[in-house]
Formats: sequence, C-alpha cells, structure tokens
Amino acid sequence: MSASKTLIGTSLSTLQSKLDLNLKPLFLPLSLRPLTSAPLCSRICSRRIRTRSFSAVQDTAPLEDESPEELAKDTVEHLLTHQDDVSRLMKMERKSGMEVPSKWFPYLDRFRCGSDYLTSREVLEAVGPYLMEERKERLKRVVRNRSYSVCLVVEGLCDFGNVSATFRSADALGLQSVHVVSCDSSKRYRDNRHVSMGAEKWLDIELWKSPKECFEVLKSRGYQIATTHVGMDAVSIYDMDWSRPTAIVVGNENRGISDEALELSDLHCSIPMKGMVDSFNVSVAAGIVMHHAVCDRTTRLGCHGDLNEEESQILLAEFLLRHNNSAISIANEYAKRKATMAVPGL
Repeated sequence: MSASKTLIGTSLSTLQSKLDLNLKPLFLPLSLRPLTSAPLCSRICSRRIRTRSFSAVQDTAPLEDESPEELAKDTVEHLLTHQDDVSRLMKMERKSGMEVPSKWFPYLDRFRCGSDYLTSREVLEAVGPYLMEERKERLKRVVRNRSYSVCLVVEGLCDFGNVSATFRSADALGLQSVHVVSCDSSKRYRDNRHVSMGAEKWLDIELWKSPKECFEVLKSRGYQIATTHVGMDAVSIYDMDWSRPTAIVVGNENRGISDEALELSDLHCSIPMKGMVDSFNVSVAAGIVMHHAVCDRTTRLGCHGDLNEEESQILLAEFLLRHNNSAISIANEYAKRKATMAVPGL
C-alpha cells in the first residue's frame, strides 16, 4: 500500500511538472510601467478635440435609462411638493377637466413640439428605433396591463416613505392613476426613491388641496369613492364589485381617513382582520386592497387592463417620452424635419 501511494504521488508530481512547463510560455510577466508618459498625456489632453453635437450622433446612439444623478432629481418628496414638476412629468396633451367621458382616459393624441404637434404614431416612429427591443416589449406589456378603472387616493399621509410604497404597489399592480390629497410639505423627509423604485416616473400623479376638490373631480370622471375605514358600516373588500370604476382612498398613518373624506365618500370598505390588531400599516393595506381589486376584475372581466387600441398607443407614446430626457430631444428633431418637409421647395 505504501509503495502504491509513493508511485501515485510520484506520477502526479511528474504530471504537474510537465503541465507547468507547458503552461509557462502562455503567461508572460506584465509590465507595470504606465502606458504613456506624463508629458505625452499632457500633450494629448492639451490638444483640442473635435466633438459632434447630440443631433449629429443621435441617429446611431440608443436610448438608455437615466443615470442615478438624473433619477435623483425626481424623488417622490420633490414631486409632491412641486405642482409644476408633476405636470411636466406628463408629456402628451391632457384632456380638460370639464370633459365627462364614458371611461376616463386623460390623454389626447398629440404631443406639443414648440409650435407643432406630433401624434402618438409619430412619437413611436421617432423615438421607437432608439430603444432596445427588450425594453420596447416590456413597455408594451406594461401598457397592456394598465388600467384607469381603479385609481388610488392617498389622503393626509405624513411619511413620504408610505406614499412611495403605495406608488410602488400601484405601478406593480397596473394602476396608472394616483392622487395625493393634503400632503404635508412643511416637514423635511429623507429621499424615498429607493422605496418607490422609481415607480412615480411611470404613474399619472395628481395633487389636490382637499378631499372635496379631489372627490368632485373623480366623481365627474365616473368613479365611486371607496374610503378604507374600520367601522360598523364598512363593506368587506371581498364583497365589492371591482369591475365598477372605483377610487380607493387610504388615510393618515395615525388618524386614518379624515371626517370630511368619510362624509363625502360613496362607501366605506375594510379588510377583514383575523388577529388581535384591527388594522394594517397604511401602505400594506393599500397594497392588499389594490391586489384584490385586480384579482376581482380579472375574474369578472378576464383581464385587469382596460385600454383600447388607440389609448394603448397613446400611453405607449407617453412612456417612450418619459423613458429618457433624450427622447424629448429626438421627438423635437423629428418635428423639425416634419415641418421642413411640409414647406414646398425645401
């Protein structure tokens, strides 16, 4: 046995020695000297380099997601305390608040480019080629599952982290429209973009000063107002017909729904509790109600998404314009070329 071990050990040692000899020529020592001398680097940096403007290279450069620095500009806290920035987040022209459609969809089929307009088809034609195919397919899939028939209203929340979490759930479950009432902007909060995961970029956000103002507009759009409330008159969310257009209202972390909102709502609803506690955290409750609404609509209607072909195309154009700041520049260049071609003799 000892002789066998010695023989095996000697054989392996010999084999390893041969392998080392065969491999040595493949691995050459690397020089640690700098690739260029300092004077040469200085001469290179000092020369004036010719560069091209964005318009000269945009025909070949694909659109990419915004950098972390760009994304940091649009935090939930910033959006909810700057009404104008919320409006600028939405790109396609919007319907006036006085219109009362059979089903609420907020966008018109036009995007303003200076003094000209592009249709959603033209936006897709202009911006579409600059997106990766996988990204375009994902956006199309998201649009197919988007719905305006159920929307979310957050009233009087004090923690932007909770607002961010509800936004993230709304986006994940296919709700496109979210509303914020009486957001307390007098306090300072940390950046909660990591909570929302950038969901606010893909949602339609509307800000309101009071429940009365918000509910009046929502009712004019055909929604019933369902406030989440623990009370004797509350209806279980499992007994509701979610195929009917409904605005889900969740309230303050401590006080819950305000008396004004309770009085103005069409019904109160609640999540049946099986334990000793009588309520969920507000963001958890919102997620549960929205999830059940999606499941109930899918069971009754066959799907949650409610956009027709024209609306889907408009929302897809909206998403392409929101995708990256460069998309707006590309659309504007397309509009300029379109205007030039429309002038005879040019």
